[in-house]
Amino acid sequence: MASIASARDPVSAERRFFFAMAIAFAVTVVAGFSLSYARMTEPPTTLPLQIHVHAMVFVSWVGFYLLQNGLIANGSVAIHRRLGAVGGVLAALMVVLGLVVTVMCLRRGAVPFFFTPGVFLLLDAVGVIVFGALVAVAIRLRNRPDWHKRLMLCAMAVVISPALGRILPMPLLGAWAPVAVYVALMLYIVAGMVYDVRARGSIHSAYWWGAGVQTAFILIVMIGGYSAPVIALANWIARA
Repeated sequence: MASIASARDPVSAERRFFFAMAIAFAVTVVAGFSLSYARMTEPPTTLPLQIHVHAMVFVSWVGFYLLQNGLIANGSVAIHRRLGAVGGVLAALMVVLGLVVTVMCLRRGAVPFFFTPGVFLLLDAVGVIVFGALVAVAIRLRNRPDWHKRLMLCAMAVVISPALGRILPMPLLGAWAPVAVYVALMLYIVAGMVYDVRARGSIHSAYWWGAGVQTAFILIVMIGGYSAPVIALANWIARA
């Protein structure tokens, strides 16, 4: 009887859903970067130190997000809250290292051939800033769990875009490659919206904010990435 009651508990069901989404994010990252390593023509040891540090922090963030959702799903709310500061530090490192690696790739000429330098600059730089902003707001609203968990999900959808880019057939998509990544990451947010409709009867406002931010982000990339000022900035960074 206790297990039946638990299954009908909407709070427990919602916690399990977010844990399942955390697993889906982790699987996406593993799948994407496994493909990337399989396609590498040079050994990982030849990559710059910044890449390895960025990868370590990125994997730590994904693992931390999975852990935090697992703790909530198991009812360990107090431990989840005590570990919150760790998440703030990791997210800040993600933003800093994301910008550092973006600049480094431009200077090394390591921009994927299916992106123009301007599109690459905005996709990576603005993307990691959007991630940081969503996490910052989610942390600010940590005492409102309904907002906190949904904004964190939206932030995760942004940060896994590099993994999605390694799964999708980017070279075949041409100029529409960033849009394809946007559509793919939006599927995770749509999954949250669908769950809300089924469990709550309506979509939580946090998802509309998250989806709106994602849409503004891709518009900035697709319009600004081909603009003269952004192209000039990308070229200046590459020459610096």
